[in-house]
Amino acid sequence: MGIEYDGMYLGESIPVLGNFFRFTFVENKGIAFGIELNPIIKVGVSLISIVASVFIVYYMKQIVEKNKGAAFGLALILAGAVGNMIDRVLYGALFGYAPLFYGHVVDFFHVVFDVNIFGYYIDSFPIFNIADIAVSLGVAVLFIFYGKEEHEVAAGETSDGEMAEMNKSGLEGDVAVETDIEGKTERPVRKISFPTETESEISEEPADGKDNNRKDL
Repeated sequence: MGIEYDGMYLGESIPVLGNFFRFTFVENKGIAFGIELNPIIKVGVSLISIVASVFIVYYMKQIVEKNKGAAFGLALILAGAVGNMIDRVLYGALFGYAPLFYGHVVDFFHVVFDVNIFGYYIDSFPIFNIADIAVSLGVAVLFIFYGKEEHEVAAGETSDGEMAEMNKSGLEGDVAVETDIEGKTERPVRKISFPTETESEISEEPADGKDNNRKDL
C-alpha cells in the first residue's frame, strides 16, 4: 500500500491534549520515572526483578483464593516490573546499541505543567510509560486490599470458636446467633430454658397425706 512510518525519533514530542499532555519519546537509562542508575547497579536491578517476579507469581498462587483484591494488585505490579525489565534486558541487544541487561527503558507519557512550590519551580512531571502506571496502581490496590479478607476470615473463625466453647460448657438450651442492625457482626447467644412445673406436679399431695396448706379455724 506504500505506507511507511519510521516511528518517532529520540526526543520527538507530539501534542495530544494541547501542551498539557504529550507523547514524548525518551530512553530512560535507569528505572521508573526517569531515575538514572549506574550501569552495574542497573544489571543488579534487572536480576533482582527476575527473582522478585518469580516470587510474586508464587505468592499470588497462595493468596488468590483468600484475597483476590491483593492478588490483582500483585498482578499489576508484576506486569509493570516485567514490562520495564524486558526493555532493560533486551532493548539494547535488539537495536544493537548495548549488550543484554544494559538496554534503556522507553518512556513516552509526558505531562507538562507550571507549578511553583515553596519557590521551587516544576515545569514537567517525569516522563513515564504504561509499566510505571501498572506498578503505581498495583501498589495502591495492594495497600487497600492486603489483609482485609484475612481479617474477615479470622473473625469468622473466632465466632465458630466461641460457639464451640459454649457447647462444651454444659449449659442446657439451644445456641442462637445474634446479628447486629447492619447484619455484619455475628455473635453466638445461649438460649437457656428453665423447667416449669406441670399441673400434675402442682396437684400432688404431700407424702404424709396431709394438706399442709389447710388451716383449722
